[in-house]
Amino acid sequence: MGLHGSKVPSEAQILMLGLDGSGKSTLLYKLKYNEAVVTVPTVGFNVEMLETKERGFVLTVWDVGGQHRMRIHWEHYYQGTAGLVFVVDSKDKARIPEAKQELEKILGNKSLKGLPLIVLANKQDLPGAASAGDVAEILKLKEICGKRHWFLQPCSGKTGAGLEECFQMMAHFLKTAVGEGEECLQRRRKSFKMKTQQDYW
Repeated sequence: MGLHGSKVPSEAQILMLGLDGSGKSTLLYKLKYNEAVVTVPTVGFNVEMLETKERGFVLTVWDVGGQHRMRIHWEHYYQGTAGLVFVVDSKDKARIPEAKQELEKILGNKSLKGLPLIVLANKQDLPGAASAGDVAEILKLKEICGKRHWFLQPCSGKTGAGLEECFQMMAHFLKTAVGEGEECLQRRRKSFKMKTQQDYW
């Protein structure tokens, strides 16, 4: 997914949020550099440009710190955002309800109304991690996402599993015409050979 080519691609700003310790920075740098980078809690933000395989489509990903003192500042990053990625620590089951509360606040903001959402059920490589289905149930994604396009992806920031597919799907969501039917989206999902949210119900 590295940047390449001389042609100026289409771009979109993606906001990646989640509780502290959910693994946002780890998965971002794994995707960017294909390396397991040792990170420290993000104070402020990290930003990286990722070129997807969707015809040179570039996503500028803003990874914003998830500590309590940072969450009150999340809304300052909403302007110009085209899509949302919300990362959940599947291993820390006790905090998934807290993640749900924060996700509901995010989705309830008028500035983000209707934007596509990718939920990453991270740390699936760890023993005892909640399954993607369990994460979806606890977050009540089907209820809180409304009519927006959304997608749940099990992943691992350590191994990189599921990350590239996630951002390819985001590129598809962003390039989907307003009037494009669900049938076409389903064909695209199948082309990735990935599970969609419907597989979890």
